[in-house]
Amino acid sequence: MPITEFLERNAAELPDKTALVELNPEIREKRVTWKEYELIEPTADVPYRREITWSVFNEKANRFANLLISRGVKKGDKVGILLMNCLEWLPIYFGILKTGALAVPLNFRYTADEIKYCVELAEVDILVFGPEFIGRVEEIVDDISKNRLLFYVGEGCPTFAEHYDRLAANCSSVSPDIRLTDEDYAAIYFSSGTTGFPKAILHKHMSLVHSARVEQAHHGQTENDVFLCIPPLYHTGAKMHWFGSLISGGKAVILKGVKPKFVLEAVSSELCTIVWLLVPWAQDILDAVDRGDIDITQYQLSQWRLMHIGAQPVPPSLISRWKKLFPNHQYDTNYGLSESIGPGCVHLGVENIHKVGAIGKAGFGWVVKIVDERGETVPRGEVGELCVKGPGVMTCYYRDPKATEETLKDGWLFTGDMAQEDEDGFIFLVDRKKDVIISGGENLYPVQIEDFLRAHPAVKDVAVIGLPDKRLGEIAAAIISIKEGMECSEEEINDFCHKLPRYKRPHKVIFADVPRNPTGKIEKPVLRKIYCGESVVAKQNNS
Repeated sequence: MPITEFLERNAAELPDKTALVELNPEIREKRVTWKEYELIEPTADVPYRREITWSVFNEKANRFANLLISRGVKKGDKVGILLMNCLEWLPIYFGILKTGALAVPLNFRYTADEIKYCVELAEVDILVFGPEFIGRVEEIVDDISKNRLLFYVGEGCPTFAEHYDRLAANCSSVSPDIRLTDEDYAAIYFSSGTTGFPKAILHKHMSLVHSARVEQAHHGQTENDVFLCIPPLYHTGAKMHWFGSLISGGKAVILKGVKPKFVLEAVSSELCTIVWLLVPWAQDILDAVDRGDIDITQYQLSQWRLMHIGAQPVPPSLISRWKKLFPNHQYDTNYGLSESIGPGCVHLGVENIHKVGAIGKAGFGWVVKIVDERGETVPRGEVGELCVKGPGVMTCYYRDPKATEETLKDGWLFTGDMAQEDEDGFIFLVDRKKDVIISGGENLYPVQIEDFLRAHPAVKDVAVIGLPDKRLGEIAAAIISIKEGMECSEEEINDFCHKLPRYKRPHKVIFADVPRNPTGKIEKPVLRKIYCGESVVAKQNNS
């Protein structure tokens, strides 16, 4: 079955139940609710809020699908989405899928040149974009508008695009008669691009459906759950966690803003039960409570049952602090890649909180192995490359057979992550294969050093990279961000690191901000460019 059938089912069985809510806490003077396309008068003193029911969600998707079909879009075409998180995002995504076309979400941090590169690589036929991107699209419009349609979402449509809202409103709300199967192509996602030019990742409907089933199997979503979605929807992580709401018919809240106060207000006002956070956001909430900036007793939080984290290694010290503040919360770690349709190919499991620090075991419907350079499974306890296999593995890197051949072997996805399995069968990430530091012949795994340093009470965030060294080849350098209101010296960090084996201790300590991309991953190429001159983006002709 295609992923669109879940939406059709919810619209038929739960037509008047709220499907999506958009909150923008920075706009306090408006409350706007969409009901059958009618605007209700604003109410003062509440956050900017819009909502749609499952029936309206489905109608919006159908109207956009019929608009696309009227413009000649057919099965196999590609439609790009360049939007910030908003109420229109998911109906547009599903409208694309209902035509048999492929949805191509684009990173909202892309520069004009990166947008052009991705649009051309994915062979996008239509680009849908929002007001935040007018300038960037205008820079490249002469190139990308040739043989492509541009649809604009929002107020103040530029002259070089057509107005999505007005055009879609005049189209039929009946689902188009397009036959889809789970073998049909559904989407092209882009890799995070933290190591070079993003790769285009092709997925079928089968992958998307499996991710929905994985999410529900892992976290037990029901119609009564309310999911708080904060990370960007262009990324597989946010969308595939939301698929737990889609498969169960539950409500989801799209929050625009990551301040601790915004998160807790949203959980309280919308009675959220499940929240997916990134490490920095969880850290910010804990720090705000510690400083006295936030009093959690002022919020309705008793219904909040699950907090889970993905997209990056999770320091055990963080979860220890979290459980002291929220002792009744279930917790889960989710591991995945865009190539494995996002989170869940490996996960900790809410029943295994005693193993925090591990990414867990094979997820629902997945199998895993850890292999050496020859592709042979390593003995338990030894470090090797993590490989995963299951219905969510990508079809290929679109238009990149060389990269596909290097990454997909006999159905196994070679993740590029170094890992080891403990005596209980739990998998621990050691580091990215390409991030391993070789110092004096010893392999240093930055994640291990980062996890250690995060236990220091003054450390907010940390990244460890290799710097060139004439004698040792490379040395470990720790870039450390200090918590607000605290101080720390290089001498204190060095003293703290005496608990580490000598060869693992950072040779250099740098106090600076640690850059992360929108999905929470540390942007190590940016740091390498700053501190050792490495180019952030690999030249395509050298790949």
